[in-house]
Formats: sequence, C-alpha cells, structure tokens
Amino acid sequence: MNIVIYICIAVIALAIGVGVTMFMQKKMARTAAKTIIEEAEREADVLKKNKLLEAREEEIKIKADAEKVANQRMSKIQSIESRQKQRELQLNQQQSENQRALNEIEATRNRLDNREAKLEERNKEIDAMHSKMRETLEHISGLTADEAREKLIESLKDEAKTAAASYINDIMDEAKMTANKEAKRIVVKTIQRVATETAIENSVTVFHIDSDEIKGRIIGREGRNIRALEAATGIEIIVDDTPEAIVLSGFDPVRREIARLALHQLVADGRIHPARIEEVVAKVRRQIEEEIIETGKRTAIDLGIHGLHPDLIRLVGKMKYRSSYGQNLLQHSRETANLCAIMAAELGLNPKKARRAGLLHDIGKVPDEEPELPHALLGMKLAEKYKEKPDICNAIGSHHDEIEQTSLLAPIVQVCDAISGARPGARREIVEAYIKRLNDLEQLALSYPGVIKTYAIQAGRELRVIVGADKIDDAETEKLSTEIAKRIQDEMTYPGQVKITVIRETRAVSFAK
Repeated sequence: MNIVIYICIAVIALAIGVGVTMFMQKKMARTAAKTIIEEAEREADVLKKNKLLEAREEEIKIKADAEKVANQRMSKIQSIESRQKQRELQLNQQQSENQRALNEIEATRNRLDNREAKLEERNKEIDAMHSKMRETLEHISGLTADEAREKLIESLKDEAKTAAASYINDIMDEAKMTANKEAKRIVVKTIQRVATETAIENSVTVFHIDSDEIKGRIIGREGRNIRALEAATGIEIIVDDTPEAIVLSGFDPVRREIARLALHQLVADGRIHPARIEEVVAKVRRQIEEEIIETGKRTAIDLGIHGLHPDLIRLVGKMKYRSSYGQNLLQHSRETANLCAIMAAELGLNPKKARRAGLLHDIGKVPDEEPELPHALLGMKLAEKYKEKPDICNAIGSHHDEIEQTSLLAPIVQVCDAISGARPGARREIVEAYIKRLNDLEQLALSYPGVIKTYAIQAGRELRVIVGADKIDDAETEKLSTEIAKRIQDEMTYPGQVKITVIRETRAVSFAK
C-alpha cells in the first residue's frame, strides 16, 4: 500500500516536474519568440529606413534627369523658335523683293506694250512705203513682182549650177588624187608583205660526172647509146671537151629533168645500153609525172586552195618545170596568188577567190597540147572545162586584155601579175642584150625630128620621150607616140609591153635683178 502511495507520489511528482519543465520551456520559448520578434521589428525598421532613403535618392535622380531632359527640350524649342523667326524675316524680305520685282515687270510690260504699238505703226508705214516702192519699181522696170522673182530665180539657178560644176570638179580632182594615193598604198603594202624566192631556169642543164671515162660509156659503140637516149628523151646531149660535165640542151624543162635523172640512174647502175636506156627513161618519166602531181597538191595545200580538179592540179605541178624570161612559172604563180589575196583583202573582196585566180592565171602556158591560142585565152578555156567559176575564168582570160574584164577580180590579177613580173630581180636577161635593147629603144625614139631627149626606164618597160614645145604641137605628140609604138612593135623584140610617154612642156624663165 505504501509502495502504491510512493509510486503515485512519484508519478505525481514526476508529472509536476514535467509540467514545471514544460512551463519553463514555454516561458523561455515565449521569451525567445519575443526577442526574435523584436529583432525582426528592428531589422524591418532598418530596412524600411534604407528603402525610404533609396526611394528618395531615386526620386531625386529621376527629378534631375527629368529637369535635364526638360532643359534640353526647352533649348531645342528655343532654337527652333529662333530659326522660325529668322525664316519669317527672310520670307518677309523675299516677299517684299518679289513685290518689287512684280512692280518692275509690270512697268516693263507697259513699256513693251507701248513699244509694240509704236512698232505696229512703224510696220504699217513701212508696208505702205514698200507698196509704193514696188509700184514705182514695176513702173520703172516694166515687170511685175512675180516676173522679177522668176528672173531672179533663174539667175540664182545659173549661179548655183556654175558653183556646183566647180565643186564637182574639185571633188573629182580630190578623188583622183586620193585614189592614186590609196592605190599606191595598197600596192606598196601588198608587195612588202610578200617575199617569194625566184628560181632561175636556163635552156640547158649541166650533168656532172666523176671522170671522163664515163663519157665513152654514155656515147656507146658507134654512138648508139647517146642516140637511144636522145630518141627516148627528146633532148640533145652534148658530150664535148668540158671536163667532168655533159650538157643537156632542150627548150622543155620536163624533158631535160627526165634526161638528167635517167643519166644519173644509168651512170649509178653502170648498165648502159639501148634497152636499159628505154626502161630507165620510162621509169623516170613516171616518177616525174608523180612528182608533178605531188607538187601541184602541195602547192594547193600551201596556198589553202581546195576543190581543184585533178587535171588542174597536174597543170599547176607542171609549172615547176616552166620558166618565163628566167622567172620560174610556179614561183611566179605562187607569188601572184599571194599578192592577189593581200590586195583583195585590202579592197574588201574575197581573198580565197583572188588567190585561186592568181595561181591559175598562167596555166595556159603548160598545156598538154599546143593550140594556136594566147596563153590567157587557153588558160580560160581550161578553167571553164574544169568547172571553175565565171569570175575566175574571166580573170584568167583577161589578165593580158585579150577579153573584156567583167569583175573586180580581173584587174587585181592583172596588176599582181605585172607586179610579180616587173619587180626588180624577178626576171633576168643577158646583160649585154639588156643594155643593147635599152640603147636601141632610146636611139629609135631620138631618130624622130623634134625629139630632144629619151629615157628608157623600168627595165625597158617604159620609154619617155621629151620633145621641143616649139617644134611639135599637142596633136603631133599623140601621132609621134603612136608611130614610135608601132615601130618598136615591128622592129624590136622585147618581153611584155613597152609604154611610150611623149612629154611636151613650155617653160618661161626670167631673172629679177
């Protein structure tokens, strides 16, 4: 029982202790809470004061910025107002100036109106005076105004015709001078751009041998070998005392070349007898024929000429073995072709067609047959036969004036042929014969009465004859030129043509002392 009481007392005491502890803890908690609240209130007061201070500072700053912006705007407004006032002043000044100008314009208009009225009155007076003068002139001249106008127009027409004729003559003279100058420029430029080698061909070919013993073998027993060779080639073979040389003579260069090559093969082979000679000559003739065709093809390719008939190509190749006054015909034709192309290009024509006509212009000199026709006409017929174009055929046929020239291509070929043949070094003659021919030309012209001096120029292609003005008149100079030309044609031999120019001039000389 006591134990229960003790336990109850202990429990009650423990409960009281726990209650007291809890009461003390609550009291301490209240005290702590109160302390925390007081500290929070103090911190809140501090923060409130800080925020109020910051808000005041921000307010001051915003107010200062606002005042600054307001001041700037005010200054701008003031400057704008000042500029506006200045502009108003300027406008007022301009308006006053415009008013003054309007006043001046009005005054000037009034003056002009007054002057116009005076001019109208003056014009009326002038018209009256003009009518009166015209009536007086019509009365004096006996012509009406229309009749006088027609006469004046007729006189002006005559004056205009005279002036126009003079102007036309001046233009014609200037055109002739310009044409001559332009023609010389084109010819000189054309010649300067072409440089063609010229091979000199003779009527004989010298065949060199190693020793004179071979001459006997070439002659053969009783001369049978040399006779067989001459019969097979048509060339005269001259075996004389000339050391280590045999002369092949003949007018046909193709035959001479066949004979030369045949002799070369026979001598190299060593077997020389009539049957072998005929065999070798036939073989060489075929080789030459092939070489002729190959030369024609190569020439056409070099000049850029296409579509030539095979027979024309063969004729072009034959030109290699033909010469005219010492000038190789193929080189002359190539040179003429290049000259024609350059000159045609200068004149705005077709250079390919001109080059073709220049190459073919002398094919009449190398026909397989020898008809009785000038080489220009024969070449034209060959070109027509092988379907060349009409303007090329005409250029071939007319380059020596046998037929009329019908296109601009013809005179180009004629001129370029003359340039190639007449330029220095193109053709040659024996010096003695050349000098003698020139002397004969001059002496022939000097034999006529009234002739003072004569000059053979341009390698004898032109003869200038100077006559006395007191001995021969103008009509007789033409007669003299014709007579000299006829006599040269009848009595002399010359290449190409000779131009005879008779000059008659009068000179008056005085001296001032």
